[in-house]
Order: sequence, then structure tokens, then C-alpha cells
Amino acid sequence: MPPDPQWLEARDLDTWRCWLRLAADLPAALHRQLAEDCGISLQDYDVLVQLSEAPGGRLRISALAEAVHWERSRLSHHVTRMVERQLVSRESCEADGRGSFVVLTGHGAAVLTAAAPGHVAAVRALFFGGLSPKERRALGELLAKVEAQLR
Repeated sequence: MPPDPQWLEARDLDTWRCWLRLAADLPAALHRQLAEDCGISLQDYDVLVQLSEAPGGRLRISALAEAVHWERSRLSHHVTRMVERQLVSRESCEADGRGSFVVLTGHGAAVLTAAAPGHVAAVRALFFGGLSPKERRALGELLAKVEAQLR
């Protein structure tokens, strides 16, 4: 018979449940803001940002998958939908016939430029709103510690 689980203390359980709600509700709110303001998803925005920050606005699909923390197959399907909306294009990698690049299009860059102010305002209001500079620093440090545990 397995040993009894080591249940979380009440305060830790409250914190954990708060995190679970936040992990669901915050992305949903940011997605709604982007969809209403610009007609793109939070996932579209993430891909566009990664490409905009890459040299030449292009990344190998494997590097892009790593940057957005997705499986390659999921990203490949998503990129196909973004290609249909002319936000990105695919280019073959001449050095490696099997590989491909995802490239930010002019339309994708324009959509990102239009989306960024509203998205930044939403992040500022929904995530950082109400926190003092000291609390924001502490939150950043705490999140970095938790993320390090995952690595």
C-alpha cells in the first residue's frame, strides 16, 4: 500500500490554487484583448514577437518551437494557419533540404506593431497593476526561482 501523500499546508494550497486560476485566467484575458483589438491570438502574438526579435525576422522552426515552448508539430500546424493569414511565410533552408524557416511578413510586422500598444497596456494592468516596484522585483525573483526548479 502506498504511503499517505504529504498534503500541502493550507497556506501553500491556497497559493497553489491561486496560481492555477491565474495560469488559466491571465492568458485567456490577454487572448481576448488581442482578439478583440487586432484579430490575433496570444499564440500568434508570441510567434510574431519571437520572429520580430530574430535576425532578419526569421527562425528555423525548431528554434521557434523552443522559443515559444511548444512541440514542433503543434507549432507547425499553427504556422500553417498563420501562413494562410499572411502573418508569416515558410522558406526552405538551402543548407538543409529537410529544414525550413518561418519568416515574418510585412503584414505580420504591421499587425504586431498595431497589437503591441494594447497588449503591453493589458499586461501592465492585468499582471503588474497594483504592485509596487519592490513587489514587481520580488515577483520576478520568485518566478525565476520556480522556473529554475523546472529546468
